[in-house]
Formats: sequence, C-alpha cells, structure tokens
Amino acid sequence: MSDMWIVIHTVVAVLAVVIFIVRFHFNPVVSLVLGAAYLGLATKLGVSTTVETITGGFGEIMAEVGLLIGFGVLMGAVLQEMKAIQRLVGTLLKTFGPKRLPYALSLTIATVLQSIFLDVLLVISAPLARNLAPKIGKLGTARMATALAIGLECGIVFMVPGVAALALAGLLGVPLGKMMIYGLILIVPVVIISIAVMTFAFRRGWWNEEKDEQEFISVAVEEDEDPAAEPFVSGGVAQAVRAEKRTRLVVLLSPLLLALVLIATGALLEVAEISIPVVEFVASPVIALLIGLVGTCLVARYTVGQKRVEKALARGFAESGQILILTGVGGSLAAMIKEAGLGDILGQYFTASTAAPLLMVWVIAAALHIAVGSVTISAITSAGILAPVAPLIGLDPVFIALAAGAGSLFAVHVTSNTFWLLQSLMGQSTRGTLKTCSVGVSVASVVAILLILPMSLVL
Repeated sequence: MSDMWIVIHTVVAVLAVVIFIVRFHFNPVVSLVLGAAYLGLATKLGVSTTVETITGGFGEIMAEVGLLIGFGVLMGAVLQEMKAIQRLVGTLLKTFGPKRLPYALSLTIATVLQSIFLDVLLVISAPLARNLAPKIGKLGTARMATALAIGLECGIVFMVPGVAALALAGLLGVPLGKMMIYGLILIVPVVIISIAVMTFAFRRGWWNEEKDEQEFISVAVEEDEDPAAEPFVSGGVAQAVRAEKRTRLVVLLSPLLLALVLIATGALLEVAEISIPVVEFVASPVIALLIGLVGTCLVARYTVGQKRVEKALARGFAESGQILILTGVGGSLAAMIKEAGLGDILGQYFTASTAAPLLMVWVIAAALHIAVGSVTISAITSAGILAPVAPLIGLDPVFIALAAGAGSLFAVHVTSNTFWLLQSLMGQSTRGTLKTCSVGVSVASVVAILLILPMSLVL
C-alpha cells in the first residue's frame, strides 16, 4: 500500500475515534478499539494480524504500567480515607502563608499527590481551597481555582505516578525513573510561571467578581484544638480529622514519599551506571510503589482501623478498572499505528536537528484534546502516532512523552469533567471557569512546550 493511503487511513481512524466519542457518545474504550480495528483492516494487515496487534498492544502497555496504575490508585484511596489531603492543605497554609499558598498547593498537587485519582483529588481539595480563598486577598477565588486546575492537569501528564505520565512512559519505552526526574525538572517552572502569568492578568483587571463568580454556600470551618494541627479543615470531616490526629502528617505521607525517593534513586544510579542489586530491586517502580502501598496500608490500619482500610481499597479497585482499560486500548491503537508503518513515513520528513517532531506531537495532542476533551486519550494517541519516529531520528522518547503531555493540556473546556467540577466546587461562573481552567491550563501547555524544546537540546 502507498504511503499516502497509509496516512489517509490513519487520519480517518483517529477522526473516527473523535466522532464516535463526541458525536455518538460511544464509550472511549469502544471507540479506540474500533479505530484500531479499522486501521488494521484498511491497511490490509489482515484479520489475524489486526486482532493480534490490538491484543498485543493492550498487553504490552499493561505489562509496563498496569501494576503501577493499580498500586498508585489504591495508595491514593487509602490516603483519602485518612484525610491526609485536608491536613496537608492546612499545613501548607501555615508554612507558606496566604500569598504563596496557590504556588505551594499547586506544586504539591502536581508532584506528591499524583497517586490519587484526579476527580477524587479535586473533590477533596477544591472545597478546602474555596474556603481558604478569602485568606489570600481579593483575587483569592481566581488564584486558587487557577492553581488547582494547573496543578491537577500538569501533574497527571508530567509526573509519575500520574496516570497519563505512566501511560506515556510505558507506550514510548521511557524508564519511569527518568520520566519522573525529567517531569519534575519541567513541572516546577511550568507551574510557577503559569500561575504568575495568570495572577498578573487577574491583577490587571481580567477578573470580574460579579460576572466570574457565583453564589457559593461555604461550609463551616472549625479550628482544630490541637496546636500542632493545621487549621481550616473543611466540612463534616473536622471531627474525623481530630480523631486521626494521633498520627503526624509526615507519617501518613512517608510511605508515598519513600516510594518516590526510591524510584528517583534508581534512575540516578542508572544514569551514573552504578549497579547495586538490592537497591535496583527496591528502586524498581513496581516494587517501590508496592512498598509505598503496603506502608500506607499499615499506617492507615493504625490510624483509622482495618475496616476503613478495606473500604478504601475496595473503592480504589473500582476506580482503577476504567483507568486500566482505557490506558490499555490506547496502547492498542498506538500499536496498530506503528504496525501500519506510519512511523517510517513520518521519519522521512524529520531530521534529528529540528524541533519539528516535538512541535508536531504538541499540535496533534492539542487538536485531539480540543476535539475529544480527554487529556489521557489525546496524550496517548498523539504519542502513539509519532512514537516510531523517535528511533529513526535519534530523539529521546522522553521528550516526545513530555510534548504529548503538554499538548494534551491545551484548551481544557466544557467537554471536560474537571471543568465542571472546578466551576461548581470553586464557586465560579462558566465565564470565570473558562478563564481559570481553560486559559490557565492552556498557558501551562504553551509554557511547557517552550521549555521542552530547549530541554531536548541541552539534556
């Protein structure tokens, strides 16, 4: 089959996925499998090869990241049960003060808390952020909503163990330790610069409280009686948090932090070409996250009791199912694109000395996200399209992963569940949410690709 027809069929397959999801409201999992099946049959790979590629692509990415996603989601569910996030927000306020709280909260969400399922993390943190907004001044709602949106969305695509970051790393064969280190190098300046840009715009009159905010019924906030405890615990959890105050916050989070430190240590040893078998074993991402999960469960068993730990784990299993299947079928479509030969075709048009591949990944991911409204789907699909190009031009796959993640952040809008949750939980109008969420995260998307391009030349 000619190169032109392979490109045409690939475009048709991707457009079909978009139309199935947006126009006919098909489940994304079904849509992705249909797109992969069409591409295989249309490019004359044959029935047997098509089926084998779909199942093989699913199995390959599950072998890479399946356990990691499961362990991460389970750990997040247990942390949620211990009310660790509520306590952490209060601690950040005391430590950094009202003016720097948006930066501190956004960076913490984007880095440390990515094991928690995004919607769950948003539902937990948004009411706390809304109650704290008046503490940081007149633009409190705008700044806190922007900080939440940027931290949540950037974290899921750049930072291990964010779901999209894990999927991208698995799809492109990027070692997770390397993905975490490069993601951390990128995410810190992206979050800080993006929030600073949005704060500058708000202070220049771009935020109108009358039009951009709506009536919000604030939940009563109680001061904790423990002088060592953080204030401003939101809603009906205050009493429960007091009961769990016997365990210090650093102890609650220590297993998660240990897991991240182990993964980073393994990556550094690999770069330094130092081999210590015991360290290599515990620093492997699967074992490190398993250690973190077991440690978190032990701490939770002491803090909240075995019954609540079991309840949290059951909830975590329910949350992880859809994530795992969606990630797997994203791998199926990517494998089919590779099998069809698109990578060889695109590789003819790029050279190792140009930034075109990274910009192309960013544009494709951005376009897919605008159409589909899913950060994870757009990131995985765009990376899959150009993944075969990396070995042909000598471009490090980690930069393709980061560029795909950056592009998938562009234009979060009304098709996104995050958009509507931020609107309702932060007391914003639709107009206000378009500013804080859509524009704010889009700024982060642009800042990210502008930083990724020089990173690809230096690192």
